Amino acid sequence: MDIHRLIKLANSIGAFFEAEPDRAKGVQGVANHLRSFWEPRMRRQILAYLDEQNGEGLSELVLAALRTHREELTPK
Repeated sequence: MDIHRLIKLANSIGAFFEAEPDRAKGVQGVANHLRSFWEPRMRRQILAYLDEQNGEGLSELVLAALRTHREELTPK
């Protein structure tokens, strides 16, 4: 999938969870959504982008979710 589309999708998820007053719950919400609804190849691609481009263009909440919950988001 086009990385720009993945970034847009991830940021949309992040925007939804920005409304959560508890930041930790928002970060967890983003991670749960990515794990539950994104195919493994999509998660691999966004994590590779995080490594290669330092997550440029991703919202702070999405970056926090990817970094904090990387192990559980990494497909086996």
